[in-house]
Amino acid sequence: MTIIFAHRGASRQRPENTMSAFKRAVEIGAEGIEIDVQLSKDGVPVVIHDRTLKRTTSGKGTVTQTSFEDLSKLDAGSWFSSNFKNECIPSLEEVLIWANQYPDLWLNIELKYYSEYDDQLAKTTIPLIKQLRSEKNTIISSFEHQRLLDVHKLWSKLETAPLYKGNLNEPCKYAKKLKAKALHPQYKLVTESQIKSIHSHGVKIRPYTVNEEKWIRKFLDWEVDGLMTDVPDLALNIMHNKQIAQQKQPWWKNLWSIVTR
Repeated sequence: MTIIFAHRGASRQRPENTMSAFKRAVEIGAEGIEIDVQLSKDGVPVVIHDRTLKRTTSGKGTVTQTSFEDLSKLDAGSWFSSNFKNECIPSLEEVLIWANQYPDLWLNIELKYYSEYDDQLAKTTIPLIKQLRSEKNTIISSFEHQRLLDVHKLWSKLETAPLYKGNLNEPCKYAKKLKAKALHPQYKLVTESQIKSIHSHGVKIRPYTVNEEKWIRKFLDWEVDGLMTDVPDLALNIMHNKQIAQQKQPWWKNLWSIVTR
């Protein structure tokens, strides 16, 4: 079963990484949400992607050099539409508490390493996540692969996944070296044979960021464990139609598809 993750929430319909985007993702029916986390100047985990505030807020400067109090006062929605001028940068705690309403909702939390506070990011976020989440539907990902070992030390049961844009030499061996249970590659790197190989080693694979219909269809056919997308409504619609088509097939065709996997 492929889990559809709304990348930064329903980011084509709402301002990314805001409560509005997360709530909309749930309304659409997304089974998972991908969020980005970094620390404020005073060490509060906040949900925002960029190192700087310029693109998605009314502020200036960097996230890590701005206090949480000041961050919380910024307009994080008007850049997207004036209809969302009251949107704020949420704290990680706020998102986690909200997500508790949906016990089956997956969260992929990407740790963003931008500053001199890097050593504190995992130490601050992982205990908070452990307090408010189950490890069964929580994933920590990062482009800073060695930092995933810090996560493992803090909560060994938590699933981790390296994000990467280039080809990895022996990716499954690399994942196990990092004590990671999954791989999150840029989607254009992925082939059907690679997916089968990765699965044969007991490692999960979730490509990012998959927005084109032809690629969504491919990954559903190839049975990836999850995919990150800015268009979760499209992906869910494709999945739903695929399931209906399979149900309408003669019983012997469904049996044959299982036998030949």
